[in-house]
Order: sequence, then C-alpha cells, then structure tokens
Amino acid sequence: MIIIKTPKEISLMKEGGKILADILDKVSDTVTSGISTLELDRLAKKLIREAGGDPAFLNYTVEGEEDNPYPGTLCTSVNSEVVHGVPSKNMILKEGDIIGLDIGMFYKGLCTDMAKTVGVGKISEDIQKLLYVTEKALKKGISQVKSGVHIGNIGSAIQQYVEEEGFSVVKQLVGHGVGKEVHEEPRVPNYGKSGTGIKLEEGMTLAIEPMVNVGDELVQTEDDRWTITTVDKSLSAHFEHTIAVTKNGCSILTEK
Repeated sequence: MIIIKTPKEISLMKEGGKILADILDKVSDTVTSGISTLELDRLAKKLIREAGGDPAFLNYTVEGEEDNPYPGTLCTSVNSEVVHGVPSKNMILKEGDIIGLDIGMFYKGLCTDMAKTVGVGKISEDIQKLLYVTEKALKKGISQVKSGVHIGNIGSAIQQYVEEEGFSVVKQLVGHGVGKEVHEEPRVPNYGKSGTGIKLEEGMTLAIEPMVNVGDELVQTEDDRWTITTVDKSLSAHFEHTIAVTKNGCSILTEK
C-alpha cells in the first residue's frame, strides 16, 4: 500500500531532510586518506543524535534475515561496493578511492533517506565522470516527477542518460517510497519505459537513487549479507534524494 503524506507530514520530512543534508555534508567533508569507515559512521551517529534524530539504518532488518541486523548508522560503500557497505575499523580509505555515503534518519517520527558518492583526495578524470554522471542521472530522474506522471518515466530518463554516457544502471536494486518507514511502496526502478507503471500522486514521498557502474550492471551480495558489490569488480557510484510529489513537480526534501 502506498502511503500518501499530509502537508504537515511533508513539512516535517523537509525539516528533517534539511538537517540530514547538513549532517551528510559534515560527514563527507571528513572523508580523507587514512580515515576508517567506522570513524565516519561514529560521526554520523553522533550528529544525528545531537540533532534530535534517530539513525534509520541502525539495527534495520530484512524479512527473513532478522538474525543479521544492520550494525551501522551509515552505509559506507567503497570502490566496487555498490550499496550497503558495512562500516569497519579495518576499511581504511586511501587516496584515489571513492566512497558512497548513504544515510537515513527518523526525525519527529518520519524518515528521510539520502546518499552521495565522494572521492578520497585526488581522483582520476574517468572517476570524476562516473560521479558527475550518476549525480546528473538523479537530477534527470527527479525532473520527471509530478502528479499524474507514470513512475516508469523516472527510470527511463535515468537509464537513457546513463547508457548514453557509457555506463550501466544497476537493475537488481531500486529506489522506494519512504516516510513512515525506511522502505515503503512503491518500488522506484532506475530503468524502464516512459508511460509504464503506476501514476504518481500528490503527497507521495519517494527515495530516488540511481546506482551506476563503470562495467557490467550485475551485482552480488557478499558474505556479511549486507554489502552489495559489482560482479566484475568495476567501480560504482550512488546518489539519492528523498522527494515529495506535488501537483506541478516535486519538492526535494533532503537539501539544505
């Protein structure tokens, strides 16, 4: 069931999303060669608590996997890790790496979710292009959103742009509704055909999140049952915003 949010709920999500965007900026500004992903995770948790929020990912479980709660506040996905990388004291960032920082927060009872991928120190022009294309793909997806538009228009815009730029879109993972829970209906694929899927309605709140690989689109889950990596070990980037559907477009809830 798709949960339509009231104007008051959307206003609260925007309040929380603005705080979350500031937190993610502070965490990403701390990314440097020699820091561990666990240190970044601890900072994110501290900042969320100080802001009066609760980490949305900490102890999150998937149905059928209740024995394996997610242990972090952040998902820290390095290089060929696509999403859900688990923070670790042993994962030390080095010059030239990229890291996807995915963060969610419950604030006044409502959840927002966002992500961005950043370079560690100086990165190559090819890697800069990957990050640029993935972030622009997110913007292209968001630009399709308004009440009455089919959800397939979002994925179609993302896929077309990414593939034109010579990269591949991950199809085994999708965006999602968000707000009352971390993950709600509907699914928001980053691929597809315009004019297909459900029609968007005013008051829907969605997490749109293209995941883009340098190589093949195929991904796999590692032994920790969380970290998802590219099968061919090519680099991957991830950007995400929480948005609210409006009559004539959308409102980005996770920006300062």
